[in-house]
Amino acid sequence: MALFDFLSGEFIDIIEWTDDTRDTMVWRFERRGNAIKYGAKLTVREGQAAVFVHEGQIADVFGPGLYMLETNNMPILTTLQNWDHGFKSPFKSEIYFVNTTRFNGLKWGTKNPIIARDPEFGPVRIRAFGTYSMRVTDPARFMSEIVGTDGEFTSDEITFQLRNIIVQEFSRMIASSGIPVLDMAANTDQLGKMVAKAITPTIAGYGLTIPEFYIENVSLPDEVEAMLDKRTSMGIIGDIDRFGQYAQAEAMLNASKNTGGAGAALGAGLGAAIGMGMAAQRGPWGQIPAQPQQPSPQLQNAALPPPLPAPASEKLWHVALNGEADGPFGRGDIGRMVKEGQFTRETLVWTAGQDGWKPADEVDELAQLFTIAPPPLPKS
Repeated sequence: MALFDFLSGEFIDIIEWTDDTRDTMVWRFERRGNAIKYGAKLTVREGQAAVFVHEGQIADVFGPGLYMLETNNMPILTTLQNWDHGFKSPFKSEIYFVNTTRFNGLKWGTKNPIIARDPEFGPVRIRAFGTYSMRVTDPARFMSEIVGTDGEFTSDEITFQLRNIIVQEFSRMIASSGIPVLDMAANTDQLGKMVAKAITPTIAGYGLTIPEFYIENVSLPDEVEAMLDKRTSMGIIGDIDRFGQYAQAEAMLNASKNTGGAGAALGAGLGAAIGMGMAAQRGPWGQIPAQPQQPSPQLQNAALPPPLPAPASEKLWHVALNGEADGPFGRGDIGRMVKEGQFTRETLVWTAGQDGWKPADEVDELAQLFTIAPPPLPKS
């Protein structure tokens, strides 16, 4: 009896796998040379599959459930071993547990820039990166194509190959999509679906599937993005001439940071060239319309006569005659009054702005009247 218990202790009667890691995809059940007892219990949990490999050949695959290993639920292994109906002996097989849950948050990205032809900018170099998830959908194929005899296979051992497949297909899709670079950010969802669909046949050949695929960013080289930022700024301003001034001023500012005088001169010249070049080329705002020629100020003066001077207003005077103020009178009336003898040098006069009444002889405008008229002859 003791010998029977010893021999029976060498047989494996419970087979199961629990895993706390987040990256183990395949784990081989360690039987350490012991045989599996006929009628042993196999526990396959949700998110797992158990693959039997007998003498180098993949035999039966078990999904989630509790199984008692007998000939009726191991048809392939029974056929391989030519077991009889009444076979109840222990047997030796390798058992691999495969994790069939999703592996999320896997990253992909372009190692080198991708050359694409943009309808507006011409050839451009772009980079992209994103995330995806994967899961094993065909455990037997995954074992035969990828894992082999690896006793503990992790996700890191397959992600590099998947990244190469994704980048290759992404490059092909970008080159043939015809989507402008500036519109790619708005079409990442569509591009992601196209890439995921394109890589599905290759991934399926590994026994895998890609449930989720995301393009998080599509970027241009830093220097191209810097120029786009400038063009965007000028688009807001709306004046390409001012962009030339802006580029020139910015180049001068950058050159001023250099310690050498040659650097400053080179920066200024570069800014001017950039501004002139951008002003001449066709941009996202279309061809620059020709500006109408403005006539020079000289031509404008030659074609139009100068405005007439405003007529001088005549100064009017109030005159003290016979002890009373009279008027107002213009200079012509006062001249007449001088000839008639009614107005003399001593006649008091006043006009607007004058400080009180004054004799006519003390007012320059009226004193001239007496120089024209000869003084009265001396009395004989």
